[in-house]
Amino acid sequence: MRRPLSSYHPLLYWLRVRQKRVLRHLAWQWSSRRYASEKTPEQRLDHRFIKHTSKLIRKLGNSDIGLQHNKVINLRLAVAATSGIIIKPGEYFSFCKLVGKPTRARGFVEGMELSFGEARSGIGGGICQLSNLIHWMAIHSPLVVAERANHSFDPFPDEGRILPFGSGAAIFYNYIDLVLHNPTQASFQLVFNVAEHQLEGELLCSAPRTVKYHIYQKSHRFIRRQQRVYRQNEIWRDISTKGQDSVVLHSERLYQNDVVVKYDVEEHRVE
Repeated sequence: MRRPLSSYHPLLYWLRVRQKRVLRHLAWQWSSRRYASEKTPEQRLDHRFIKHTSKLIRKLGNSDIGLQHNKVINLRLAVAATSGIIIKPGEYFSFCKLVGKPTRARGFVEGMELSFGEARSGIGGGICQLSNLIHWMAIHSPLVVAERANHSFDPFPDEGRILPFGSGAAIFYNYIDLVLHNPTQASFQLVFNVAEHQLEGELLCSAPRTVKYHIYQKSHRFIRRQQRVYRQNEIWRDISTKGQDSVVLHSERLYQNDVVVKYDVEEHRVE
């Protein structure tokens, strides 16, 4: 695989990022899409689709725990920009458009971010925990994931993992974004809270949920290709009727993951 030109020099990389950001701003300005902008954090829609929480501080290999505490500061700012947002029928939700560019001037601090094939510090690092949570709730609903990226590598061994590997949503302002579309006749609302130990999220709706969703993984494995170990799996979704005698109405594969592993994997686990 040929290396992109921007990888040969920091200036070339900066120029490429600048170009992509300008193009995304132009796309926002001239797009025919209607982006969600109305927030009503004090007024909640009537019906809950799903509630999910994620632990704020986790052991991630040998990484600096201080970056995770900084992450909480960044998450509070991102939550303030997004909590209460209403996604009306036909509208699009853009994480980057709502949160904006993380800068020191806005109060963002150094947190952990995954880039250039490694975990390192960066301004605004850690807000992908919020995009991960949003994405997880969205795939438990009729909202359509119009744009989403996954990290291209697996940086840390599992430590208290709850969600399937590869079910998150990477963010890098502003062209690596999480974009949702509401194709229904109902409105949806995202509500968040940064509690003492957990990031809490709810997806609310103006209409009751008529089906149930189940997200799971298949074909999880570690494989060796040449000198590298890769982690693979598939993320699947079942949509079923509600009730004790539920029937699967639709089953689909959402994502297929195949990423390089950055930590040592026990040999007996590698195919």
